[in-house]
Amino acid sequence: MTRVYLDHNATTPLRREARAAMVAALDMTGNASAVHGDGRAARRLIEEARASVATLVGADPRCVTFTSGGSEAAATLLSPDFVGRDGAVQGFARLIVSAVEHSCVLAGGRFAPEAVMVCPVDGSGRVDLAALAALLADGEGRALVAVMAANNETGVIQPLAEVAALCRAHGAGLVVDAVQALGKLPLAIGELDCDALFVSAHKIGGPQGVGAVVAASEAVALSPLVRGGGQEGRRRAGTENLPGIAGFGAAAAAIGPVFAAEMERIAALRDWLEGEIVTISGASRVVGLPAARLANTSLTVHPGLEGETAVIALDLSGVAVSTGSACASGKIAPSHVLAAMGLAPAEARSALRVSLGWTTTREDVERFMAAFAAHARMIAARAA
Repeated sequence: MTRVYLDHNATTPLRREARAAMVAALDMTGNASAVHGDGRAARRLIEEARASVATLVGADPRCVTFTSGGSEAAATLLSPDFVGRDGAVQGFARLIVSAVEHSCVLAGGRFAPEAVMVCPVDGSGRVDLAALAALLADGEGRALVAVMAANNETGVIQPLAEVAALCRAHGAGLVVDAVQALGKLPLAIGELDCDALFVSAHKIGGPQGVGAVVAASEAVALSPLVRGGGQEGRRRAGTENLPGIAGFGAAAAAIGPVFAAEMERIAALRDWLEGEIVTISGASRVVGLPAARLANTSLTVHPGLEGETAVIALDLSGVAVSTGSACASGKIAPSHVLAAMGLAPAEARSALRVSLGWTTTREDVERFMAAFAAHARMIAARAA
């Protein structure tokens, strides 16, 4: 039986363009730091990929630094020694993060735990702007704010323009987690009005294990997390992951011209799926409404169902979905995102996340709905 994969927010299948670029890079011999012809060929491939990633986020290629993924990129940026686009070198005394951030941001990077403050969100999962303003005004020392463009569990899009305006008014820096937004929302770092953002290849059909920090300008200075050699403009030491970077660049180049049309197609599938779910199970509801959400993401809660049990049942039926973030897999505690939004633990444990992507077809959604309906009927029969 052909499996149905509907967990694209965890990772997306490798695009054929990325695969081809990676295979070609594996056949290259040179180290990109070498000055001979083989090294220059490897360097050229890296710089082409850097330009493709920069184009996808409206940045200068010189401001793109490749990393091992989103978590390393976050740890690189979330540092008291980070220098924003204003060039101020006095450093940051504290870090403000929203309550629904990915765990790599909630961990606080290189800030001391006591210097990390958490900003609440409203019932739809959007940053509480009044609370953010209060945190910016009341704390001591310059603040660095970290907010995701869109949530990985609910798909809720954050009010980044308002967040950026508050940061400007209080002289704070702003870092944006654009991992889930890349390839799903139009991103232009200048319009986001942030100091830097970070992204990851495997959310857009690139390989796992490669990401990037994107600075708003050359005035931004990173405090390297990995020190040693002079790679990546001395912003990240270590021999570059040539096949991974090549795959990232190829995925970015492939998705750029088509993602708007793809998101329109996927949004129609998502909306149809959600309508069918609440028909199958009248007690079910969509989490995150009425806020704007990513077109591909649907998080629903189902009173009377256990999310983990439903995931296993669907998996046995050949359908892959999740209960939330892949990074939280195996944890007994309910999602911190849903808790921050005010959901009771029992309701949070009933959550199912379906995330669509470039490989998703109408038949895939039909297979999911049939498997979900069968599981819901079985649970209802047991409860009768």
